[in-house]
Amino acid sequence: MPRITVSPPPVEYRADPARFAVDTVLKRDVFSTVERGTWTDATGRQWPAVRRRWNEVSLWLAPLARQLAAHEVKALEKVTSSGVTTPLLAVGDRFLVRGWIEGAPLQIARPKGDLHFFHSARAALLMLHRAGYVHNDLAKQQNWLRGADGEAWLMDFQLALPFSRRSKIGRVLAYEDLRHLLKHKRTYCPEALTAREKKVLATKSLPTRVWMATGKKVYRFVTRRLLSYSDTEGRGPRVTQVGPRIVAALAAHPAVAEVHMADFQTLGGKVGLYAFVALKAPGAVTVEALRAHLASALPDRPHLDHLQIVDALPHGPDGAVRDDLLLLIARNQIEMLDQLAGSEAVRLQVAEIARGRLNLTDRITRPAA
Repeated sequence: MPRITVSPPPVEYRADPARFAVDTVLKRDVFSTVERGTWTDATGRQWPAVRRRWNEVSLWLAPLARQLAAHEVKALEKVTSSGVTTPLLAVGDRFLVRGWIEGAPLQIARPKGDLHFFHSARAALLMLHRAGYVHNDLAKQQNWLRGADGEAWLMDFQLALPFSRRSKIGRVLAYEDLRHLLKHKRTYCPEALTAREKKVLATKSLPTRVWMATGKKVYRFVTRRLLSYSDTEGRGPRVTQVGPRIVAALAAHPAVAEVHMADFQTLGGKVGLYAFVALKAPGAVTVEALRAHLASALPDRPHLDHLQIVDALPHGPDGAVRDDLLLLIARNQIEMLDQLAGSEAVRLQVAEIARGRLNLTDRITRPAA
């Protein structure tokens, strides 16, 4: 069951933003920027932490960004003690700070066959509802974290709402929280679904059916057409449009055996592209030669931030490239690599790639000891 092993300090309000030291940008979208780093509390103690700030959003989106943040602060104030998420540490002018826990979001952790995780997730959801809140955004895999302890943790409470089981709408929202959890269980542990869980999956609530038929279409039009925002964790068109072109151009080089593209958030506020390239023979071509090849093959010269030549790309049992592991390396979030590797051979292979990684934002931003 989710747990907090160290008692957090009291929440600080009107906190000084200078006491948060940024290591890595985790996510950026039109409503906020999420950064990993270290928070120094009023006593001088340092805490691994995450900061969400909305000080750079556009003026016409600022009221909505403030409202989303207010929802999150109120929810965290109420549910922190339940142990389903990391604690709220500080709130200041257009930012909040919460605790950090080692782990990986569901789409990276991919807990296939991990029944313990889904038992823990069900318990976390029950505890959240007992605390009087619904999450309201659990269809997103990134809002579920599989901790290094193997437990399930809930993230991102911007859409969370207080509810009462006495109200019809409250029961519907709680039901939808559960249904979205079961959708993830169906993805990773389909054989473990019970008959009752399958019935829940097959039965959308009436408000959900109405939303799917009407409101969701409006939402997609506003977010994707008017705001140019796609809910892909801030990855954006560089990943979906530019990345594949660079991969195809690199793969066409006669010395290249395999290419995989990952992405990361830059400190400058953009989405960076990171190419991992395996060669047909060691030393067959240099990074400089590959970049020259790209410039020739793609006359518009789209920017590639990092190009790392590796001995071989890691693959899973199904033969697919381990995008989850390479994504963590590209984002300089390497703490979970050993746990997620799955085999000793892959662990050693990935450790070698991680040693040569090119995105070292924490070394750039963290003061020398």
